[in-house]
Amino acid sequence: MELQQDLSELFKVVHRYPAIDNHAHAFLKVENRDAMPFEGLISEASGPALTEDAIHTLACYKATVQLAKLFGLPAGATWEDVKRARSAADYNMLCRMCMAPTRIQCILIDDGLGVRDMVYDYKWHDRYTASPTKRVVRVEILAEDILRDLINAQLSAGDMRVPLMRETFIASFTAALATSAQDPEVAGFKSVVCYRTGLDVSLTQETSDMDVSLVTLALRYESLKKLRLESKALNDFVVVTTLRIAAQYGKPVQFHTGLGDNDITLVKSSPAVMQPVIKAHPNAKIVLLHSSYPYTQEAGYLTAVYRNVYLDFGEIFPFLSADGQRDVVKQVFELCPTNKIMWSTDGHFWPESYYLGTIQAREAVYNVLEGSLRRGEMSLTQAINIAKGAFFENANRIYNLGLVPQGI
Repeated sequence: MELQQDLSELFKVVHRYPAIDNHAHAFLKVENRDAMPFEGLISEASGPALTEDAIHTLACYKATVQLAKLFGLPAGATWEDVKRARSAADYNMLCRMCMAPTRIQCILIDDGLGVRDMVYDYKWHDRYTASPTKRVVRVEILAEDILRDLINAQLSAGDMRVPLMRETFIASFTAALATSAQDPEVAGFKSVVCYRTGLDVSLTQETSDMDVSLVTLALRYESLKKLRLESKALNDFVVVTTLRIAAQYGKPVQFHTGLGDNDITLVKSSPAVMQPVIKAHPNAKIVLLHSSYPYTQEAGYLTAVYRNVYLDFGEIFPFLSADGQRDVVKQVFELCPTNKIMWSTDGHFWPESYYLGTIQAREAVYNVLEGSLRRGEMSLTQAINIAKGAFFENANRIYNLGLVPQGI
């Protein structure tokens, strides 16, 4: 009887405690609500691998069942039935239907996706949360915006002076980071160096390498009118400078690790290759995103042995099967100090991504903690504190948000 009472109390806390979504992205604007393949909700694939193959995953099957129930569809509803139902719904009602059950109190939004004109501003999302939304500044986008202006200025002047460009970029980027770090709207920074040149970041960059990279970047931009940081010298400079400035101001730096689309070189997406940069910046708060899947255990080790490393367990909801999600949560708990783990939805574009990212995470965390409680491996108080920390308290502390949980 006592065990059942404990499990009931744990269930209530895990499923009802307010949450801080420490990593997410913006909703598509209403006029763009169907502009992206909805299958992106359950997979990082692209092209036919997304629209023809991802729908045959266990992740999609579970999402179909849960969304059909949310939309009031009959048992046996298909993925296409779900898509039709969501497309027919009033967009504001759809957003509220998805967000209300999540009990997300605050969202930290990385607003640097490459479709900024298609999504809402981060503050727009305040209508669905009890506490104001905060920004996470994507540093590669910040660097690219600065470089675009510098290259345009030199092209207009007809005088490409690379050393001047380099020195101006270094000064402007450093100043922009400091400005963002002092902005109360900014909760932290985010790097996608994992996508660009990999997580094996070099601690120093040769001036000659940066100059060659700037020339290549400028010539490509002049020809194609597109600018993207693709050289290791520039990407690594951006990361190292961000860590230095973020440490000065106490702002966490999020790193995409592991799970991503096919733009990633998988072997360079393991956080294990980050050890040199972690050691070199002991005062920088480093947040490893996406459970680092499939390198979760490596991430757990880093979180356990380096005081400045923290682990987010997001994106696996709803991208993995239910069994896979539970296995990853178990791996997160294997070695990580439980005061250093944080949850996120990695919600993006569709309100359903926030819904599934939340309810599936709560289910998986409860199932894992329930098992430990049944086996007598921890007390009810410890299990409850783990859940509160993972969903709210740890992010509140690590990002210095100063929030009080509401609606308990």
